Amino acid sequence: MSELRVGVLALQGDFREHIAMVRSIGATAFEVRTPDDLAQADALIIPGGESTAIGRLARIYGMIDPMRSRIESGLPVLGTCAGMIFLGSATTGNDQPQLGVLDVVVERNAFGRQVDSFESEFEVTGFDGSMHAVFIRAPWIHKVGADVEILAAVTDPSTGDDRPVFVRQANILATSFHPELTDDTRVHEALLAMAEER
Repeated sequence: MSELRVGVLALQGDFREHIAMVRSIGATAFEVRTPDDLAQADALIIPGGESTAIGRLARIYGMIDPMRSRIESGLPVLGTCAGMIFLGSATTGNDQPQLGVLDVVVERNAFGRQVDSFESEFEVTGFDGSMHAVFIRAPWIHKVGADVEILAAVTDPSTGDDRPVFVRQANILATSFHPELTDDTRVHEALLAMAEER
């Protein structure tokens, strides 16, 4: 695992926390800001932050097409919170820059504003034991495509409906929550396992 190089998109958001977590489980992690940086990565993490800002900066830095191309070619990728929105094909609100590689429609800030941030415990398909997760201005997935596997969902308190918050589509993992803000490394380990298989 130590030979794997995990790039973390470092244009905006909490990329430092992801880098620290990847290093804690024995892989090399580094900041990605340019296509040349991206070319060195065996896997990619797109962190939480502000999804519109991430998309705009990615466009300015010439990263949209290189990221889309590498992900479509099989590069394992994890998008968390804003990163999930950026990977998606559409949102329920205003248009914004998106890679369109994950066949989901995402609702931004679906659980409310910053003051509505919360923590939750839920089961994840393929994981032993429950996961404790932190949701900050979190999106949820409004609609999933046929090839998207729902790995976890939480209950919408206003309707009682289950809302997907963790999905996988081929080489893409995406979460509504922030796995880098807890001590649970299983989401990052899943990304590294995908990179090792590749």
